[in-house]
Amino acid sequence: MLVSNESQDTNTVLDKFKWVLVLVLIALIVWGNYYFSLPNDIYQPNTIVRIIAVVVISLLTLFIAFTTNKGKSFITFLQESRKELRKVVWPTRKEAVQTTLLIAVITIIVGTALWGMDSLFRSIIFYLTLIGR
Repeated sequence: MLVSNESQDTNTVLDKFKWVLVLVLIALIVWGNYYFSLPNDIYQPNTIVRIIAVVVISLLTLFIAFTTNKGKSFITFLQESRKELRKVVWPTRKEAVQTTLLIAVITIIVGTALWGMDSLFRSIIFYLTLIGR
């Protein structure tokens, strides 16, 4: 599909505008949540109103972000990832338990071997340093 340079430039400018709008909305969420959490003589909305406002503005922000080129490619990535995840063959409970037990046993064996070698080397070093005195 061929896209003219003018159309690409328009998309790029529009995408930049959308990302700036996303950043402004995120800043608005942070500022508004902070400002309305302070004790205020004039107007103090309750927590439920603040939560609803944060959720609504966050959803609007996500919607705007997902309409950009990067957002659309991210949605495509998520869809393809979900398709690939469906292809995964998950182990049975028996296989998972056996693998976990095998790893635990090997970890204990290797840990014991390392502890034994450490003790041996420590004894050798201790013996050699006492002979030198």
